[in-house]
Amino acid sequence: MNTATLITFIIYLIGVMILGIIAYRQTHNLADYVLGGRRLGSFVTALSAGASDMSGWLLLGLPGALYASGLNQVWIAVGLILGAYLNWLFVAGRLRVYTEKANNALTLPDFFHHRFQDHSNLLRIISALVILLFFTFYTSSGLVSGARLFENSFGLNYITALWIGAAVIMAYTFIGGFLAVSWTDVLQGILMLLALIIVPIVTIYEIGGWGTVTTRISQIDPTRLDVFKDMSLLGIISLMAWGLGYFGQPHILVRFMAIKSVQEIPNARRIGMSWMIVSTVGAVLTGFVGIAYFAGNPLDDPEKVFIQLSQVLFNPWVAGFLLAAILAAIMSTIDSQLLVSSTAVTEDFYQAFLRPNASQTELMWVGRISVVVIAVIALLIATNPKSTVLDLVGYAWAGFGSAFGPVIIFSLFWRRMTRNGALAGMVIGAVTVVVWEHFTALKVIPFSLYEMVPAFVLSSVAIVVFSLFGKPTADFNAVNVKTDTIPKKG
Repeated sequence: MNTATLITFIIYLIGVMILGIIAYRQTHNLADYVLGGRRLGSFVTALSAGASDMSGWLLLGLPGALYASGLNQVWIAVGLILGAYLNWLFVAGRLRVYTEKANNALTLPDFFHHRFQDHSNLLRIISALVILLFFTFYTSSGLVSGARLFENSFGLNYITALWIGAAVIMAYTFIGGFLAVSWTDVLQGILMLLALIIVPIVTIYEIGGWGTVTTRISQIDPTRLDVFKDMSLLGIISLMAWGLGYFGQPHILVRFMAIKSVQEIPNARRIGMSWMIVSTVGAVLTGFVGIAYFAGNPLDDPEKVFIQLSQVLFNPWVAGFLLAAILAAIMSTIDSQLLVSSTAVTEDFYQAFLRPNASQTELMWVGRISVVVIAVIALLIATNPKSTVLDLVGYAWAGFGSAFGPVIIFSLFWRRMTRNGALAGMVIGAVTVVVWEHFTALKVIPFSLYEMVPAFVLSSVAIVVFSLFGKPTADFNAVNVKTDTIPKKG
């Protein structure tokens, strides 16, 4: 490992730790630790949402998919961009207003509890369990990404690299609350953006221009230039369905809840979508041009295409910066996921059932201890070196998108929705993802379809059917985001 690259890594880690310490000193209670006191500006909200969303998947999983299969994988990017835009447009403002009005809910389980006046606490318990289940897998994907980075960069074996990466991320996350996570996300988002602009442009230049890139790829396999290669209608739907997941991702939705005012959201949407489009296109191009660059010596692991291009094309200082961008992407998501998970333990189990009168200091320490416990469990899952980032992310993304997505949408727009409808939608969405994935692996289902599609549909149907047989929450009205209030019944 080159000394210059190592120094770049160390400088980056020191920088985020300093930001974490500064934020730690401004975190005084659970509301600060969980939502930063609802005082994020539009720029921080936008980059924080984007960076925590994309993770190592953007620099490893997506380029790897393009490198392995070609342009037919671009449908994932199209679906994600559409889903993110619709989430910003329809969910962000209403969720920001309603969570504050719903007894200042700090978590999604807390929001569901107050939105549906659920005195049984079933919604709180089930939704918190869903968060813990799927975020454990999601966090595992980040740890796999970190292990691959350290394995490739430092020549370590997979397990050693996994433990080192997990230790670094846990140490940073442990001291940082929501403000630390959000501020470091800005730095990490900028690093990711610059890396995904620089790598494909320099690679295209080194190859000899765009024409040479496409010529080389057509000589290897002309079908890799075809966006419809091996694509049936179900195949395109499966890839684009990734966009549905945005409506139910707690680590993204919590950014909407934390922005200081609903009036900040349009500007945040413009910044966030610009960042996402440029970054996603850069990731697609990185995987695509990698096919041409490594034509004579194909990579054994497609998900290392960004790492390999960074190391062979740039001097050690720049390579260190580019590799730090991967670590930034990984950390920006894992810290958000661990924070949301620990909050579910703290707010929705510990305080709700065990210690209702616990002090703010006690609650923050319970949250920090929960971070370590959840991270260790995710670490054990990630010890399988055959785990792929895309597979782990896809499973967790589908779980959240199907369990929470329809419930969030209906709860913000449909006054007729009931507690039983929310509960049925959540359970059926989560169970369908698990069962569908299991049956697909056993070849029981004779066709390939991303599990989020049937799960999202069945969850929505369950919400409608169960709600129509019950009495809706008496005081619900659709959120008026223009006036930042919930209108009273007239």
